[in-house]
Amino acid sequence: MNIWILAVIIMLIAFLMTMTGRGGGNFYVLTLVLAGISMNLSASTGQFVLMCSSLMATILFSKQKMNHWKLTILLGVLIFVSAMSGGFLGHYFDEKLLKGIFAVVMFIAALLMLRKPKQHLKSNRKWIISLKSNGEEYYVNLLVTVPIVLLTGFISGMVGVSGGSFLVPLMLLTMSVPMHIAVGTSTTLVTISAAAGFFGHLGAGIFYPQLAIPLAVAGLIGGFFGAKMALKSKPKNLKYLFAGTQLVASVIMIVNVLS
Repeated sequence: MNIWILAVIIMLIAFLMTMTGRGGGNFYVLTLVLAGISMNLSASTGQFVLMCSSLMATILFSKQKMNHWKLTILLGVLIFVSAMSGGFLGHYFDEKLLKGIFAVVMFIAALLMLRKPKQHLKSNRKWIISLKSNGEEYYVNLLVTVPIVLLTGFISGMVGVSGGSFLVPLMLLTMSVPMHIAVGTSTTLVTISAAAGFFGHLGAGIFYPQLAIPLAVAGLIGGFFGAKMALKSKPKNLKYLFAGTQLVASVIMIVNVLS
């Protein structure tokens, strides 16, 4: 497929996915794989594009205070370490296995988004902590959050998907974080995860700048306008957009793996 056609597709993906706090890494990899690019190179390129587009969105969201910084720091440290490990070790895994993991991750995330959020947790146990930021307070169950974030970060870095596929459902369902805050916080975390995953791939020698740089520029443009649109969208619409795009991508990838 012509690289400029790919760039237009990547720009449209970045526009839609940035609105949901995912950045679009899932669809970047899917698009590149369907274009005939190997899974490992697709993962590396997808992480680079994702890092650039999500960074743009993070700047815009932060200006509107759509970010819970204490939650970002807590989850960001876990994601950085696990995503870099996944990016570095990804080339040791079979490509078909990576595609299968990719599809399962996205399908589960879509189903989780259709559930109703739980009530706020009470900070009466030592493994449940309270975080305050921008006048908001949320409770984090470390026994649930830490394992999920570590696994999410590792798979994100390894396969090239955006950690937002699980981070947004995690914040909505276990912490009762509002959708807009979840989107802003997840976008920052996706930037961290993508950077760690990309540098892991780079350390393993998997990077083709002639492909990645033009697509990253397209991702930056799409990320900018996607973030602008997210600021104007209703939380309910963002939630259904997230779930719908996840289901579509997971089904397409499952068909691709089985074919």
